Amino acid sequence: MTGLNQTVLTTGILAGIAAALLVLGANAQPSFASILYASSALPVLVAGLGWGNRAAIVAIVTAAIIGALLVSPMFALAMAIFTLIPAGWLSHLANLARPASELGGPDDLVAWYPISNILMHLCGLVTVAVVILGAAIGYGPELTDRMVDVMVDSFNSQDAGLVPDPAGIAQTKAMAVLMLPLIQGGLWVILLFAAFYLAVRIVSRSGRALRPREDMPSALRMNRNAIFVFLGGIVLTFLGGVPAMIGATICGTFGGGFLMAGFASLHYRTKGKDWRVPALVLVYLSTMMVLPAIAILIIGLSDTRRTIALTPARNTDKANTSD
Repeated sequence: MTGLNQTVLTTGILAGIAAALLVLGANAQPSFASILYASSALPVLVAGLGWGNRAAIVAIVTAAIIGALLVSPMFALAMAIFTLIPAGWLSHLANLARPASELGGPDDLVAWYPISNILMHLCGLVTVAVVILGAAIGYGPELTDRMVDVMVDSFNSQDAGLVPDPAGIAQTKAMAVLMLPLIQGGLWVILLFAAFYLAVRIVSRSGRALRPREDMPSALRMNRNAIFVFLGGIVLTFLGGVPAMIGATICGTFGGGFLMAGFASLHYRTKGKDWRVPALVLVYLSTMMVLPAIAILIIGLSDTRRTIALTPARNTDKANTSD
């Protein structure tokens, strides 16, 4: 038992160091900041998925301490809220399991926490993180108006013909205050889930995985309840002020989840088709435009379900028990 505890402690410390170094690397390389920052969740996820909650907690604490010592306590807090805590919570959820008999299944199998619920938790965590960041930096029309003014001045210095008319500038300012949290929230959900997916593959290859690796095209869907949250976010955007900014954040985070679910549904539906690869490439390229992306999001909205992975009961001694 002592040797096991030492292994967990060592793994957690090493994962925390790696996570902190990735965040510091993001600050040093602005061009790759988003990718490196999201990648800092990967060591925590690997530790949690392979060695359990204690390793994930040690990794989070280690990375936060390093961030506080090398930069500042506020930097460490931001790092914890945006990547470390969500990563630790996702690994905890992924390791939850209960007897399948409690859900009406066979007695000799265990049921693992659904991917759809994990994704919904991630959307909620990112929503809270973006709202906290916005409150901390004083996000609002004043901030976005200054950003738009800087952009207009930059265009004006290059070519006055690129500068829109006053009505266009006013419209841009009105859109920017909602578009920024929407885009940031959606992008962050996608990047963190990509880190989760990569961590699952790494841990499965190593043989340390507590949870069986699932087929993402068939398992990756959003929970039905997420539809109501998404619709609530849309309603909030029409109220103006702070509620509208929170609503835009919800639309972005949960929209990002539905977008991934839509892509997973397309992957699942095109399995075995000769034209699958060129069709998927065309779909991915087309989603750089707004209307095709909305179409994929609608597919995700129309295909909501919970797929529960089942494994033999002998794995229950390695898994946590869900509530």
